[in-house]
Amino acid sequence: MIRTLALAAIAAVFLSGCALLSSPDPVQLYRFGDAAGPVAAPVASPVQIKLRALEMPQASQGDRLLGVTGSEAAYIAGARWVSPALMLYSDALETSFGSQARTVRLIGRRELTPTTRLLDVDVRAFETRYDYAGAAPTVVITVRARLLRFPERTVVSEQTFTVSQPAGENRVSAIVEAYDLATRDVNTQIVAWTDANATTN
Repeated sequence: MIRTLALAAIAAVFLSGCALLSSPDPVQLYRFGDAAGPVAAPVASPVQIKLRALEMPQASQGDRLLGVTGSEAAYIAGARWVSPALMLYSDALETSFGSQARTVRLIGRRELTPTTRLLDVDVRAFETRYDYAGAAPTVVITVRARLLRFPERTVVSEQTFTVSQPAGENRVSAIVEAYDLATRDVNTQIVAWTDANATTN
């Protein structure tokens, strides 16, 4: 009986050691797009615009940070977004419209307000690019935006925006800061472009 208990104790210690050895590395969660920016004074009767569901490459739209070096792609270890990148970017874009738009008003997802314009946003690139392994990377965001008449769905205007924001160093915190700056930059451009083209016949 004593021998059996001793063997069981040894086995328990061995198994607990295996569990410790196989524990996953800790993952730090990050976010971007919190800052609303300066608040603009809207016109009295802004054009109501409905934002269609955003699109983003599958490799980038989840909660992992995509790194690209030449033709190779891999996710950055030890870091994840607090929510899927597609959701964070969509929220950041809506926040930018809420604070910066002058001639337009973005209709909320659950609002039933009538509209004559649709905004179609396709995020073509949302990634961390390295010239070579270990280099300080550059965050690249490319967005194609189309302003459509509704209900005809004909194109009023179309524009592609690209922002390249270098990270200060090859550290996750610096990369996340570059994502935040790049997101604010590209969204400010999209809001200004929408403001300028929303009243086009």
